[in-house]
Amino acid sequence: MVAELKETESLESLSLLTEELKIAPRQIMAVAHLLTEGNTIPFIARYRKEVTGNLDEVQIGKIQERLTYYRELEDRRSTILKSIEEQGKLTDELKSKILGCTTKTVLEDLYLPYKPKRRTRAMIARERGLEPLANLILQQELAGNVEEAATPFINEENKVPTAVEALAGARDIIAEIVSENADIRAMVRQNFATEGVVVSEAVKEKTTEPTKFEQYYEFSEKVANIPSHRYLAIRRGENEGVLRQRLDVNSEPLIKRMRELMKVQERSPFAGQLSEAIEEGYKRLIAPSVELDVAVEMKMKADRAAVEIFAQNLRNLLLASPLGAKPVIGIDPGLRTGCKCVAVDATGKFLDYMVIFPSQGEHKETEARIDLVKFIAKHKPYAVAIGNGTGGRETEAFVRETLTKAGVKNMVVISVSEAGASVYSASEVAREEFPDLDLTVRGAISIGRRLQDPLAELVKTDPKSIGVGQYQHDVYQPLLQDKLEEVVVSCVNHVGVELNTASAFLLARVAGINSGLAKKITGHRDKNGIFKSRKELEKVSGLGPRAFEQAAGFLRIRNGAHPLDASAVHPERYELVERMAKDLNVKVEELVGNVALADKIDIRKYINADVGEPTLKDIVAELKKPGRDPRATFEPPKFREDVRELSDLKIGMELEGIVTNVTAFGAFVDIGVHQDGLVHISELSDNFVSDPSEVVQAGVRIKVRVLDVDMARKRVALSARSGKAGAPKTGMSGSAAPRDRRDNNGGKPRPPRQGFSANPFAGL
Repeated sequence: MVAELKETESLESLSLLTEELKIAPRQIMAVAHLLTEGNTIPFIARYRKEVTGNLDEVQIGKIQERLTYYRELEDRRSTILKSIEEQGKLTDELKSKILGCTTKTVLEDLYLPYKPKRRTRAMIARERGLEPLANLILQQELAGNVEEAATPFINEENKVPTAVEALAGARDIIAEIVSENADIRAMVRQNFATEGVVVSEAVKEKTTEPTKFEQYYEFSEKVANIPSHRYLAIRRGENEGVLRQRLDVNSEPLIKRMRELMKVQERSPFAGQLSEAIEEGYKRLIAPSVELDVAVEMKMKADRAAVEIFAQNLRNLLLASPLGAKPVIGIDPGLRTGCKCVAVDATGKFLDYMVIFPSQGEHKETEARIDLVKFIAKHKPYAVAIGNGTGGRETEAFVRETLTKAGVKNMVVISVSEAGASVYSASEVAREEFPDLDLTVRGAISIGRRLQDPLAELVKTDPKSIGVGQYQHDVYQPLLQDKLEEVVVSCVNHVGVELNTASAFLLARVAGINSGLAKKITGHRDKNGIFKSRKELEKVSGLGPRAFEQAAGFLRIRNGAHPLDASAVHPERYELVERMAKDLNVKVEELVGNVALADKIDIRKYINADVGEPTLKDIVAELKKPGRDPRATFEPPKFREDVRELSDLKIGMELEGIVTNVTAFGAFVDIGVHQDGLVHISELSDNFVSDPSEVVQAGVRIKVRVLDVDMARKRVALSARSGKAGAPKTGMSGSAAPRDRRDNNGGKPRPPRQGFSANPFAGL
């Protein structure tokens, strides 16, 4: 939890945050104070809009992140000042520089000369009494003789047998001094970051056979320009032993500038010694260190970009349209072991299961049809959800044909992504839910529930196993884990949770509730029956006033004791709504859900020091549609019946599919052939696209055309372009349709983008 800004650092940190985030100081201080009090980000964003000035979750999260950074910077600054002071080397000038630092990198550069280090060549030279000679060289006197100056330092006892050895030791000292100069390091680091070039080459003995890194065998791109997916691809190739990479810069201008900063006097007889020491300091000490720093920064930047892509994909997937509270049959397809069929009721409760074998001969197929029809007649599902793994399309066709032959009409049959279902079925969560069921049966239950409510079911699965990331195993895992958890929590609170049907795992993502408290809530529900009101939550052991305040607004109780318990109106505002109803001469239950009455509310009458216009507008909107699910209306995808395998695809064929993953280099689309096709960024729209996420999102429907089919590698290249020059692509349904991004090039063809390959699978 971020503590409130300390008095000593508030002005400086506040100024930096204001400039960096473009958010008013008052708002930043308000967020810092709310976080200090223990409020959660979803609660602050939803129910404290007046206090924060209507900041959203992203802005509040960014304030929290940067406050943490500056807190760590301040703590490190204090440690460094104390360390240098204890060494007796803290001057007023150095202290001023340290206090003026705004980044950890600059702070560490200033501390470098005073930082305890392992035994170095410069240390050894100092022990041998060569520091005065080094200082003499640094002074750059215009008179004197180098060899004569070095002669007095010859000392067999100190292992300095010759003047040459003495000068070498002095240069070691100077090289270290140069390498620890903060201004020089900053200059070199800036040059590496802006002018440096990432170079990758093939490891010949590992590339005798084709690999997925072929485009990086002879590759170079500037550090400042290389996108995250390409850098992470090179890193992966290096980790797998296929590639070697390095960072190249032109050292000549750097060394020249270093000579200027170290004030080399060309007329001095000691100029050659100082120049040699500077070059050695650069090559031996500065360049390797700075290259590592820049590589780490590049990796962090690439990680953050990849994590953001993953987070956005996950958000879109979690907020996918739910079928809703309708009974479903879930089927986990299997060719050899049979198809596991389960029935779940409208609340997702497991009812029954059976196994059918539709692909093991005519006799078994007939039995499977009879058993499936009986199973459907018994449980009367609204829909049949079929996992899209091996045998999925065949099973879907079998079910549709069986329903047609049985005369069953208007039943939804839909393919559901089973990514991560096997991970869930073997997890502790699944074992707790269904200790007596086989893994495959648990998987079928998960498939059925995913159709009913993707969010409620997917929160039980490790997001990393859902398959919507980009180089997810290559990025810094704690960063990924924290971001994905943040997304899950945000989505859960955005939609709201049904208190009387939610699992403990789902409840644990509600603001103010942890896993332990979630189990206590479900335990109380099991023992005492369903909750009749939000107020009853206060009877749960361990759920105090703070947790109730944070969680209550995100929990829903249908047909509860209070008509607002099913809405997003927080209990702290019930009295206000009752006053609104009284002013309209109606009861609260008459006001809730009545658009005409809600439109009559004059919110200006209720504005006071505690409640402002943003909250009042939210309340009125909620009164019009209480507990409304913010997710889009469910609409099943339409795969072509004649396309089930890769071999069914033909160049030019037009299909409808579902976007399963969006990356920096394009989007993957499920077209019903067990292998997602790739729409490269250059094929996403008729207009120029710089960021695929601006055009497509995971989970939306999209119309595509087949460009190429690589049977050997099982790869499909697709296009979402209309084929009409200048026409925007509008193949996606609903609000996900891309914006008309005009090509600001005066109607002229755009030149090829740097680093882009004609290979449609570039970046994989």
